[in-house]
Amino acid sequence: MKQIVVVLFLAATAGRAEMLRLEASVDAMGSTFSVILYDESRSRMEAAAEEAFAEVRRLDLMLSNYRAGSELSEVNRNAATRPVKVTPELFSLLKTCLGFSRASGGAFDITVGPLMKVWGFYKGSGRLPHRAEIRGVLTRIGYKNILLDEENRTVSFARQGVELDPGGIGKGYAVDKLAEKLRETDIKTALVTASGSSIFGMGSPPGEKGWKVNIRDPKHLSQHVETIYLRDESMSTSGNYEKFFRAEGKLYSHIMDPRTGYPAPGMLSVSVIAAKTLDSEAWTKPMFINGRLWAAQQKLEGMRVFFCEDKVNQPCGWLQ
Repeated sequence: MKQIVVVLFLAATAGRAEMLRLEASVDAMGSTFSVILYDESRSRMEAAAEEAFAEVRRLDLMLSNYRAGSELSEVNRNAATRPVKVTPELFSLLKTCLGFSRASGGAFDITVGPLMKVWGFYKGSGRLPHRAEIRGVLTRIGYKNILLDEENRTVSFARQGVELDPGGIGKGYAVDKLAEKLRETDIKTALVTASGSSIFGMGSPPGEKGWKVNIRDPKHLSQHVETIYLRDESMSTSGNYEKFFRAEGKLYSHIMDPRTGYPAPGMLSVSVIAAKTLDSEAWTKPMFINGRLWAAQQKLEGMRVFFCEDKVNQPCGWLQ
């Protein structure tokens, strides 16, 4: 489903051409992708939005694990029995994912799919599994089960039951690709978002120093704890309030530690600001799972991290 709204925006500086603002959205990859564009030409903005949404639909056919016919689903069906040849784009993305896994000590892991299913977060709102179920699933979790053959450009799984889940990186990758398409159509000012949690700000709106974005208060979602301005950079947020359920007096969120098989404790939300949305989205999970102390020990060149921890009297704040 696609929706487009065009609004006349008058430039603040006298004598300049009037600017138009276009807002558009489309549903794909299990998310809602939205763009806000500023330009002098309505036709250029409409054409740019169409090209951007065509790109996200293309990526849906490659990365969706909800589509039986997607390239990723074909890998999940067959890679345990034979090497599956994939496109250069998917091979490169999987190689990048393995790099994130190694760098995060396994906290980022795209084989987390079976774990999401046993906890009921795949097409569901969650359930409390038995410990035996979790132990059984953990035998199929682990990025080292993904075998990439660079020479033949194939993907294999080391054992049966391994599944790739793009949930930890797909939105960020798509947001970056949408921004690329907008640049190719000469759009210089845009905000691209995926479900509000992965955001890229290109340029800045008329009269502003950047795209104003609020970081939500994870305890009071109608309020915010910080305001930032994005200019040619991205922000991604992982929060325990996005998908969760309560059982036996505890809150269980969808952010899984693939090494233990359980939702990561101790954190409410993490926001990462980076040049690419691929990077900001991928790094929110290890930051959430491993915590502030681990994050402080990493070399995070060009990144900023904002933590909200699940501690009494512990204010949200930036990683120093």
